[in-house]
Amino acid sequence: MTTYHQATVDGLEVFYREAGPKNAKTIVLLHGFPSSSHMFRDLIPQLADRFHVIAPDYIGFGYSAHPGTEEYRYTFDNLAKNVEKLLFETLGLKKFSIYVQDYGAPVGFRIATAHPEAIEGIVVQNGNAYSDGISDAFAPVAAFWANRNAETEEPVRTLLLPETTQFQYTHGVRNPEAISPDSYRFDQMFLDRPGNDRVQLDLFYDYQSNVALYPRWQAYLRDHQPRVLITWGKNDPFFTVAGAKAYLRDVPKAELHLLDTGHFALEEESGTIAGHIRRFLSETAA
Repeated sequence: MTTYHQATVDGLEVFYREAGPKNAKTIVLLHGFPSSSHMFRDLIPQLADRFHVIAPDYIGFGYSAHPGTEEYRYTFDNLAKNVEKLLFETLGLKKFSIYVQDYGAPVGFRIATAHPEAIEGIVVQNGNAYSDGISDAFAPVAAFWANRNAETEEPVRTLLLPETTQFQYTHGVRNPEAISPDSYRFDQMFLDRPGNDRVQLDLFYDYQSNVALYPRWQAYLRDHQPRVLITWGKNDPFFTVAGAKAYLRDVPKAELHLLDTGHFALEEESGTIAGHIRRFLSETAA
């Protein structure tokens, strides 16, 4: 059974989903943009009979607090620090694996590089850590990074539109009719909150800090050789297959599975991914 919680971290309410026995191996599920822990609604029950599962919503996402940009500085450093405190201070976790997708990669790799001793394994699902993986779809964002103004902001705002959210869920899937509209409509409900456009624009702008940290994350992978499972939707329009294969340069023993689906691979392949994770975490425990 999944339970739903609110914890106060640095004065802000943080929502998280929890399931499974607390004395079992823990996996922390870190969501992408523009979603929340809701993206793991199908995966959690497939893991919870054997593993302890934690899935938080970042500040500004899902059911967590969403202060305005004048009250909170929206950077990936701050999102990661919030999750880090939730895991180590509030929940008292010592060791765990992480599942990183999209925004989950910059959050997760910040935590992993700060606490390498805590990381038992990493599941990467379309979570980028290499320049190889950045597609041409990032061109408008790159212009925004170079010179943030009203003109360069306008193309980036298209990432907040309902049709773009639906595109993220349906592009590259084998059967669009199998993708529940609950996924993208739920995300859009939160995207459309008053003032949330400024939140997301600040994070789009700060995304360049993640690219700058890629060498540090790659060094962590080379130096610590964590166990890595890669389950990658190969039709992702944002993060390319080259980005998935790039992990093998630094962790040659990483396990790679390219799936015939898109960016939000769990919508179509939750059973396949859950099977890989169950085996992977069991081997990690052994």
